[in-house]
Amino acid sequence: MRFYVSIAFLDIREAVEVARAADELGFDGIGIPDHVVNLETLATPYPYTDDGRRRWKPFTPWPDPWVMIGALAPVTTRVRFITTVYIPAMREPYSAAKAIGTAAVLAAGRLDLGVGVGWCRDEFELLGRPFERRGARTDEMLTLMQQLWQPGWTDFDGEFFSAPRLEMEPTPPPIPIYVGGLSDVALRRAARHDGWIGDLISTDEAVARVARLAELRAERGLSMEDFTVITPLTDAFLPEHFARAEAGGIDGVITMPWMYYSPPNCSTADKIDGMARFRRDMQLD
Repeated sequence: MRFYVSIAFLDIREAVEVARAADELGFDGIGIPDHVVNLETLATPYPYTDDGRRRWKPFTPWPDPWVMIGALAPVTTRVRFITTVYIPAMREPYSAAKAIGTAAVLAAGRLDLGVGVGWCRDEFELLGRPFERRGARTDEMLTLMQQLWQPGWTDFDGEFFSAPRLEMEPTPPPIPIYVGGLSDVALRRAARHDGWIGDLISTDEAVARVARLAELRAERGLSMEDFTVITPLTDAFLPEHFARAEAGGIDGVITMPWMYYSPPNCSTADKIDGMARFRRDMQLD
């Protein structure tokens, strides 16, 4: 089982210290979320809570993930970085591909691109991007960006985007693509790529989705051996809980280890102490 520390909602400078400590303590990765803005009023209900309310308060930090990785890569040596999740369809593909590829180079290949199609129509409209058909546009963007990340010349002629013969440098190391989302459509999209990222769900719910992903992969003649499943879990607190999740096909867990011992607004020192304590309590050392 791999353990990823989420830096969601942390002050930027604190996130750097937490990432540095995660690297030194032996955690496997850092989870970095994505929103461009946080609108005061939304017409779109938040889909991941029962009452539609967002999980964060106004004025919570949402740093750009690629700038954040550029800051974290030089102060770490082993942790991987994964976006949880980045919304390509809110951007244009060339600037997005350039930022992601540059971050991958700076991280020396320690970058996994976690993507989603997005839920917030309000944010799409503010950024001048159509909310409709965002899934199809995401698929085409991923295809285009993967071509832009290859060495040599590229040309592209798609439904939404086209490019004359061009090249984009620097050429990054391989960038695995993991797809987030809980719906069957999201699972189908994930099955076509390198992995799936879940949301806050129970172990049983996650294991059921692993089984569905195995079915979808089998339909495409693919196995689960080279496919990665990463998710937060709402009911994993003890080593045996994580062992059960791993036995069910879950490869990695995204967590805030200090939350097992301290309130969310605890000091940076308490967060780092909680991370060390988590590793001891979960028998990871």
